[in-house]
Amino acid sequence: MRKENRSDSERRPLRLVPGYISGVPGSVLIEQGLTRVVCTATFEKKVPAFVKSQERGWVTAEYAMLPGSTGNSRVQRERLKINNRHGEIQRFIGRALRAAVDLKRFPDYTIFIDTDVLQADGSTRCASLNGGFFALLLAFKHMVFETLIADFPFFSLISAVSCGVTEGRLLVDLDYAEDAACDMDLALVSSEKGEIVEMQAFSEARLVPQALFQRAVELAVEKNREIIGQFRPLLQELRIAPGEAVS
Repeated sequence: MRKENRSDSERRPLRLVPGYISGVPGSVLIEQGLTRVVCTATFEKKVPAFVKSQERGWVTAEYAMLPGSTGNSRVQRERLKINNRHGEIQRFIGRALRAAVDLKRFPDYTIFIDTDVLQADGSTRCASLNGGFFALLLAFKHMVFETLIADFPFFSLISAVSCGVTEGRLLVDLDYAEDAACDMDLALVSSEKGEIVEMQAFSEARLVPQALFQRAVELAVEKNREIIGQFRPLLQELRIAPGEAVS
């Protein structure tokens, strides 16, 4: 049995607090178990050079862990140089968010998603994606209210969850101890329809059979549908509704 008596396929409790930071277009505190991440969305009327002629907007992400987020083993602050792991997670978040929204609905704007880990207990990239997605939607709501864009951009509901393989067992939503000990760690972003948006998988020490990997993907997709089901009441409360599916 896992910590908190979780079954192998049971997620940790997930909690979202919209508007966690006042005065920001979009902000969310997300808690997945003991992992806590504050996510903010800000914007500017400017896009990267390679986007300028395409009449669309851009979404980019930054990820960082606060010095005390892992306990007494202090994480050094990033000044000018981003470490490789953080850069990889930033790309993971940015790619997934861009795939989920219609970039043509906010042309010439760049939206910055900043995810700062307050407390790390595994699956921080998945929590950051989930919180960052909500912060992005809140930023869109702000932009419509301020008449900066005409309509709420179409978006597909997405979420992220981790799944690990440990001696043939599939474990969902890994905490730190499970993440450190597993044979394979999969972080998967998928849509409500089960479409794969983004995936990262890493094996350690053991080879993972293809059939077991496929089962891990299927379990992650199933759990993402559960998370999205938990998102829906909050979206209704915030009066945010998904538009047409993004293709």
